[in-house]
Amino acid sequence: MEKIDEHKAFGGWQRRYTHKSEVCNCTMTFALYLPPLADTRRVPVVYWLSGLTCTDENFVNKAGAQRVAAELGIAIVAPDTSPRGDDVADEDSYDMGKGAGFYVNATEAPWASHYQMYDYVTSELPALLADEFGTTLDLSREAISGHSMGGHGALVVGLRNVDRFAAISAFSPICAPSEVPWGHKALPKYLGDNRDAWLEYDATAIMGRASNGESLPPILIEQGLDDGFYEEQLHPHRLEEAADQVGAQVEVRRREGYDHSYFFIASFMEDHLRFLAKHLGV
Repeated sequence: MEKIDEHKAFGGWQRRYTHKSEVCNCTMTFALYLPPLADTRRVPVVYWLSGLTCTDENFVNKAGAQRVAAELGIAIVAPDTSPRGDDVADEDSYDMGKGAGFYVNATEAPWASHYQMYDYVTSELPALLADEFGTTLDLSREAISGHSMGGHGALVVGLRNVDRFAAISAFSPICAPSEVPWGHKALPKYLGDNRDAWLEYDATAIMGRASNGESLPPILIEQGLDDGFYEEQLHPHRLEEAADQVGAQVEVRRREGYDHSYFFIASFMEDHLRFLAKHLGV
């Protein structure tokens, strides 16, 4: 693992690392914010998953999360959104290929050889963090958040690993990808035509199969009502409907005038970090 960037921020450190990923069969990059408290004790971890076209840097530079993370004493891990490299399959399209990994384990050629983002986020990256930062990070206390495609990823990862994540939050998430154009484009290419495979990465479907919604992590969703993708692509009402059926704790806050941008995310980032920190026991 190689540290490629470092900045002091609010008494802690914002760092960026690259490493060889066996799962994704390429070099991957992630960002890590360590609060000042990490100098003296192990701190809980919040994972942030970014959206279409983003890298690990968008959140770090635009969300304004470091001040609150420093105050609360939580670390933030922000992986890249997809595999990268000259030999990694891609399309000339913002919503498929590099920057658009959708946090799935692809099964179809040419994507399967690199696009294993679900395993990367849930297994390989946490194992690397444990090896490299085991005396700094308390990986028994994890929460997850994300934006848009990354909000979809946060919901799926959190709902498929309820024994690991204390809480889930999301900004403008794709709540039912098997029902919307972004999903109709990406999921068949990554996973094939079997719609049952798509539903393994559909938060609404996963929620609807829960036998006891009270056992699921609490979920906070922020949605701007001036978001141009709201009606066609995001469908938070579908997740709310599934949550009501199984008795899960899901709160969707709909905000007048806000769009899909990082201006929206930065406006409510503090609320989400405090929500996650509360359920992490901070």
